[in-house]
Amino acid sequence: MSAIQMRSIEKSFGETPVLRNVDLSIRAGEFLTLVGPSGCGKSTLLRILAGLEAPSAGSVVIGDRTVNGVRAANRNLAMVFQSYALYPHLTIAENMKTPLRLRDLSFTERLPFAGPLIARDKHRKLQEQVEETAKVLRIEGLLNRKPGQLSGGQRQRAALGRAMVRKPVAFLMDEPLSNLDAALRIHMRSELAELHRSLRTTFVYVTHDQAEALTMSDRMAVMMDGDILQLGSPEDVYNNPQDIRVAEFVGAPKINLLPGEVDEAGHARCGEVALSRVAAGAASGEVRIGLRPEHLAVVERDEPGALTGRLVHRENLGADLYLHLAMADGKHRMVVRTGVHESGHIAVGDDVTFVRKRGEAMVFGRDGKRLSLSEAPRTSIPEVA
Repeated sequence: MSAIQMRSIEKSFGETPVLRNVDLSIRAGEFLTLVGPSGCGKSTLLRILAGLEAPSAGSVVIGDRTVNGVRAANRNLAMVFQSYALYPHLTIAENMKTPLRLRDLSFTERLPFAGPLIARDKHRKLQEQVEETAKVLRIEGLLNRKPGQLSGGQRQRAALGRAMVRKPVAFLMDEPLSNLDAALRIHMRSELAELHRSLRTTFVYVTHDQAEALTMSDRMAVMMDGDILQLGSPEDVYNNPQDIRVAEFVGAPKINLLPGEVDEAGHARCGEVALSRVAAGAASGEVRIGLRPEHLAVVERDEPGALTGRLVHRENLGADLYLHLAMADGKHRMVVRTGVHESGHIAVGDDVTFVRKRGEAMVFGRDGKRLSLSEAPRTSIPEVA
């Protein structure tokens, strides 16, 4: 395994910039996910790493070797595509043997001086490699089938097997689960995470699905508009977003954002309610205040400083209930995540009073950057004991 460095990467297509001075360090053996909306540049960054695209500026370093200008076939990286890219006329075993033959590792047919015994020995070793890899992926019973005879999940494993058999420095995966149905995607997420732990090889994974990034990654890089906005563990990115765009993108349901202001005393206020005290020295003025839906709780009585909204929609997800509330100003909405047993009696049209039960309010300045909070806020939305 080798660490991978991408330094000051820029990429433009004509006059359109796609990547803007991106720096990314990938640790040997980690599962790193590039996540962001469509068009943010994550797939382009992966293709530059793979050698399928050339950067307009910057360098790619694998281990201690700069690989700019090195062909994709010579970088020892395995790419797994969204479309699987399996040869439909070959069996799964033949698909898995193809990269070995193309790299000339076991292609004895090219060696006219090799005797029959040598050729048979090479063929046997190649077959053993394929069978060993198939056992890891639990597709050993599918080796004689063709891709058209397999389900989506089986084809995905076959595509992974073709990549694994090469024993690459790293696996590069470009939205490999997008073509699967919802239930199979959830199943394959756990399988990929288990596979990474067993192989102990570097995975670089591209997705627009935040659930995949949060559940599988050691670290995740949130990309937008050609930049990496934040890089860190899933827990840190979710709980401590440093940019309002990260806070909005990561989390389902989305974070609640309300208009507020910082008063002269340093309190972030929403109307008459003081939510938090920002760090000393923060400029007074307009801010956005973020509250995660799961950090709010419905209460039966109107407590001092609590917020109230009218229920306009409710989503029953079995164990969880999402309450969509229209605030009194008529412009903003809030979502409260609660339990069906606690709030199942609330009907559309009812007024709902809620308080903060845990977690801090997040305060973002005019530029969208997170403002630090003081250690002990003087006042806040009342909390549930």
